[in-house]
Amino acid sequence: MKIAVMGATGTAGSRAVQRLKARDFDVVEVSRSCGIDLVTGEGLTDALADVDAVVDASNVGPSDDPRKRRGAVTTATRNVVDACTKQQVSRLVLLSIVGIEHPAFDRFEYYLAKREQEAIVENSDLNATLVKTSQWHEFATNPAAVTFHADKVEVQDWLVQPVAADAVADVLVQEVLKPSNESRVLITGPEQIRLPDLTRRLLDARGDSRPVHTTEPYFLELKEGVLLAPAEARVVGPDVEGWLSTVN
Repeated sequence: MKIAVMGATGTAGSRAVQRLKARDFDVVEVSRSCGIDLVTGEGLTDALADVDAVVDASNVGPSDDPRKRRGAVTTATRNVVDACTKQQVSRLVLLSIVGIEHPAFDRFEYYLAKREQEAIVENSDLNATLVKTSQWHEFATNPAAVTFHADKVEVQDWLVQPVAADAVADVLVQEVLKPSNESRVLITGPEQIRLPDLTRRLLDARGDSRPVHTTEPYFLELKEGVLLAPAEARVVGPDVEGWLSTVN
């Protein structure tokens, strides 16, 4: 079986690549560093020659311009769907985020882009599954909500139920190899925690003594847990303590 991984050098994509190679699958790594551009489509169709399935864990676009990023995300997704169709790829698994349907995100270009990305995939003729996850443990250092200074760390007050990127990769691989026949698979971690607490515990585990200062989030709903997974989401480990035990 030949499997292509979009975003092969990213947090989830690189882990999916490692797991597939460890099981001796033929893996096509798709990223700009490999000479394949999802936004322009350069090299994409050729890369999917004889590919049986695709994992799309890409996160494309310029992070400094939300409007351009929205266009980049949707263009890349259309290119992926078109290339899969041309090469008769039988399976597509797309990584996305739980909770983005909430009206609170109606004015945020990135989340609008993710909604459009999901719609493009679901409205295609491909055998596709969306793997939608809550925030990852690794979000504890994400610049979208965490700012590092020489003498302190500022963290927005989000309520999250984080899942480890390793667990996300496990689900992506499982869905591409043994599909659950669900159009959407929702996953989350076993423990709710406020983001400043998660960051503080990570810094403690790394021996970083900088104090963590809590700041207000972009909008109130993040503080109230708008990105928590629904009750029917599949819970996958580890919990925060278990994840911290694996962190260098």
